[in-house]
Amino acid sequence: MISKFRFASWSLALGLLALISSTHHAMAAEAKVETFTMDNGMQVVVIPDHRAPVVTHMVWYRVGAADEPAGESGVAHFLEHLLFKGTKTVAPGEFSKTVRRNGGQENAFTSSDYTAYFQRIARDRLELMMKLESDRMTNLQLSKKDIKTERDVVTEERRSRVDNSPSGRLSEQVRAALYLNHPYGDPVIGWMHEIKQLNLKAVTAFYKRFYTPSNAILIVAGDITVEQLRPLAEKYYGVIPSTGPMKPRVRPLEPEPQAARRVTLTDPRVPTPSLRRIYTSASYSRAEPGEAEALDILSHILGTGTTSRLYQRLVVEQKIASYAGSWYSGDALDLGDIGLYAGPQAGSGKAELAAVEASIDAVIKEIILDGVTDQEVADAKNSLLSSTVYLKDDQMRRARIYGVALTTGQTVRDIEEWPSRIEAVSAKQVQDVARRYLKPRRSVTGLLLPEKTEQRAKAPSTVKHGDKS
Repeated sequence: MISKFRFASWSLALGLLALISSTHHAMAAEAKVETFTMDNGMQVVVIPDHRAPVVTHMVWYRVGAADEPAGESGVAHFLEHLLFKGTKTVAPGEFSKTVRRNGGQENAFTSSDYTAYFQRIARDRLELMMKLESDRMTNLQLSKKDIKTERDVVTEERRSRVDNSPSGRLSEQVRAALYLNHPYGDPVIGWMHEIKQLNLKAVTAFYKRFYTPSNAILIVAGDITVEQLRPLAEKYYGVIPSTGPMKPRVRPLEPEPQAARRVTLTDPRVPTPSLRRIYTSASYSRAEPGEAEALDILSHILGTGTTSRLYQRLVVEQKIASYAGSWYSGDALDLGDIGLYAGPQAGSGKAELAAVEASIDAVIKEIILDGVTDQEVADAKNSLLSSTVYLKDDQMRRARIYGVALTTGQTVRDIEEWPSRIEAVSAKQVQDVARRYLKPRRSVTGLLLPEKTEQRAKAPSTVKHGDKS
């Protein structure tokens, strides 16, 4: 499946684990995360949690849709599906049946930067899961029939999730317009015409290139210690021969944006208009010191919750919108993005949507010119840290946090030091990142409209390039 794993902000992911490790001295000792690397280059992370005899076993690969060869969009996600076929020793479908027979849960997900597979199961079944997962790292067997059958599954998934969803189509078009050269502009599921061309040769080449121990991370969270896991990791994963160190993940660079862009999509199934806007920004992996943290706080002040500036201005004071908010996505290897969204009151049309957009622009301009207050920054910090409390009991979420971080250039230390970096952010830094990244030329604005409001349009969607900078 395509990864939908997102916190309200990347900071919640980092803050969760930092909070868990600092809540109480005794608990910190118990929850200490340990990591080691085996001789074949595979990293292992152990996240102890002894409250129940259950473990979450995950294997992450440092490869995603942004690493696909030109013309083969969707191959990373397609291979994820195919890994549930058979190997030399496990019959097709037997992997999933075995997990279910042993009372476990399993799934997999793909993003632009990583692909991951997991099972959540009783502690005494962990070794069986490791045996199965390590087997399909190297012994996958595919046929042309497997390719055709699963390709039909993926094309149907694309139809249901994107082609038949007005919101999904707009999101895809907005991202395509946002990235002029970087592969983040390609959909994780792939373009339909390229999915239909994927074949056994392309999938096999991708598998052999990226599914190797030196490109993988084993994460086990739950009722386990590093002393217990190490011999199992060596037994099942450590014996897989290394193909040598992976080459650095170098993607095409995104040019400095020169023009604001607009995407308008009309569809008769849309009940009321809506707006979303995305600006390219820095990710936690690539940002200058303090920048990503300031972007997190900026997003919170701008549009997180009912006390945010956008909600207060558009919904409470002006009463022209029924909802408004923002997000910051910094959990990528290369580029991050900061975005916002809003919708006018029910029954409104294009004129009301234009008023909503004008108010959004006014709020952004105020922050750029006048900055934010020290109290707003303090409130945002407190909210970001306190929000992690509700996530600390989720074993699966903890494992996924580490997987996302480690496959996108972060380290265990980065997670542990996140609270102190958040606390160090000043109001001036928040204003500085707003000035740097909330420039019209860095943005794409997407409008989703009912068809009746665009009766004179000659095409269902348009892309316009503005000249504001």
